[in-house]
Amino acid sequence: MNRRPILEVSGLSKSFGGVKALTDASFELRKNEILGVIGPNGSGKTTLANLITRFVRPSAGSVHFMGRPIHHLPAHAVARLGIARTFQMVRPFYQLPAYKNLIVSLYSSRVKGLLGGRYGDRNAVALDLLEEVGFERDASAAYKVTGGLPQGYLKRLELAKAIALRPQVMVIDELFAGLSLAEVTSILPIIEKLRLQGKAIIMIEHRLRELFKIADRVIVIHHGRIIADGTCQAVMADETVQNAYLGATLHAGS
Repeated sequence: MNRRPILEVSGLSKSFGGVKALTDASFELRKNEILGVIGPNGSGKTTLANLITRFVRPSAGSVHFMGRPIHHLPAHAVARLGIARTFQMVRPFYQLPAYKNLIVSLYSSRVKGLLGGRYGDRNAVALDLLEEVGFERDASAAYKVTGGLPQGYLKRLELAKAIALRPQVMVIDELFAGLSLAEVTSILPIIEKLRLQGKAIIMIEHRLRELFKIADRVIVIHHGRIIADGTCQAVMADETVQNAYLGATLHAGS
């Protein structure tokens, strides 16, 4: 694995009024690395994703991508540089066919710049991308109005929209939520393939068993702070992590 960080997060913090959603988060991400981000509900995981991709402005701290500061840039500029994300709550164009949802990404300034405007038939490229994430090539799902698709297809479409931007870093927010075990199992090789293509991936997940099959490293966020950073085995053996999850479980059941 390339040991040079492609993404560096330093002292990243965010407060909403008097509520501290994230405090002093610091970590590095390297090329070809899959970094899992886990923690109880409300711990600050999605806030971290929003800060990295600049959907939310940080209260303090910095984010550097390939050595360049990006924490001051607007979200579209961060995407143009090569950081794409998915959303926990899918955001398709519900009135368009599934493959047409990719056209916005395929016409983006980033893709145009990478390919010099020479992309060919974008409809065909969109269909190829959907096939890569699990849409059957000769089936009707890719052509159906997106609002009529089941959750499994919507999650795959969300992933395809991010891939279409040809990013170097992907921030994937709870891709497995709402999917069956069979659906998740079929998506794991897709994530592995993205890693082999050289992408660095941050995966925010609650499905720990499935996440640990592909993650190289995991950070744990609790009450807005990173409390552990290491291999899956080392992190889950950490007493602080165990107490955080046990405490969250007991609270939820009370």
